[in-house]
Amino acid sequence: MTYSLDNARSLGGILLILALCWLLSENRKRFPFLLTLGALGLQAGLVLALFALPNSQAALNAVSSVVDGLASATDKGTAFVFGYLGGARESQPFPIEREGNLFIFGFRVLPLILVISALSALLWHWKILKWITQGFGILFQRTMGLTGPSALAVAANIFMGMVESPIVIRAYLDRLTRSELFLMMVVGLATVAGSTMVAYAVILGPTLPNAAGHVLVASIISAPAGILLARIMIPEDSAGAHLEPGDELKYQSSMDAITRGVQDGVMVAVNVAAMLMVFVSFVWIVNNMLAIAGPIDGELLTLQRIFGYVFAPVAYLIGLPWAESQQGGAILGSKLFLTEFIAYIELGAIPADALSERSRMILTYAICGFANVASVGIMTGGMTVLMPQRRNEIFALAWKSLLPGFLATLMAAAVVAALPAGLFGSS
Repeated sequence: MTYSLDNARSLGGILLILALCWLLSENRKRFPFLLTLGALGLQAGLVLALFALPNSQAALNAVSSVVDGLASATDKGTAFVFGYLGGARESQPFPIEREGNLFIFGFRVLPLILVISALSALLWHWKILKWITQGFGILFQRTMGLTGPSALAVAANIFMGMVESPIVIRAYLDRLTRSELFLMMVVGLATVAGSTMVAYAVILGPTLPNAAGHVLVASIISAPAGILLARIMIPEDSAGAHLEPGDELKYQSSMDAITRGVQDGVMVAVNVAAMLMVFVSFVWIVNNMLAIAGPIDGELLTLQRIFGYVFAPVAYLIGLPWAESQQGGAILGSKLFLTEFIAYIELGAIPADALSERSRMILTYAICGFANVASVGIMTGGMTVLMPQRRNEIFALAWKSLLPGFLATLMAAAVVAALPAGLFGSS
């Protein structure tokens, strides 16, 4: 395994991220040095445990096989309802000239969200997902000093969503300190839900080896980064709620879990579809307006090119070579101002020979989070329903949480970029 300046440069990116959050801190005299070392150590340790230990690659390959199996099973259900539109090759009414044309987002990805949402609810009811979540909660509690409810909510964010995870500790929401509430927001924006996690892996599968493993690890290691950056910006001033978390998220039976999981999945799928239609339309509106200016350097100016220019230094600092930083910057800009779904679609659409595997892997970590403008509104709406008495506090903290939520995924990407590429089997 080799080590290069690209690896070392990402360490500087981590320091800049920490410095920026410190400059925006409400109490610069209370920089959490021990927490910083713990968070970085936990991130690196998790990556090494999931990629470098004996049989770890076999475990990640098993994750990829599970994702492939879920996608295949979902395709069968989708094809049963929608026929050849769902990708059923045997019922295609026309000759298949380009295999890629069979991939229709609305029929291949959105149904997957429904299946994973229902499966997650079922696994929670069977206490399997609950035990996994509590295990991560204990890890964060012991290594990063979180209280019981906060640790569980952070762990739940890895597998659930930024709106669903507070339900797990609903009984303690009114007793969370301001710092704990902000931390929950930041981690919610820095991670993704299990239902969308699998969809991202399916989108990236054709161009990134072991995409499912990378997306899973990205969501896990972004949580410690979110905790750290939230604590830097709003340090904890009190002990918090040292209480055992309750069991607010309950289902009456397995069928009830499946039914409610499907209902929740429908809301997520409809929201994703609506956001994509609106934001893609907005992109084309803006691009059409920019086209009035005519070609610049031989090409029309587009929103993606602007993102590329603005965020190219950011992509360079987290480990991409300068020759690929403009492409990476465009992906980062799409993630922040549009949605991570659009960013993953754009990343998956880049031909395999147009972007190195290492850069593609780093970007997979950098955009694996809900931190975008639209998600702030979704998070605010969900939390004000759960905590109406803290409505003003939520509105005051929501936009402030966007930057550290975005930086947390960049920090996770930089940690991965700082490690030798050979660790991941990439060049």
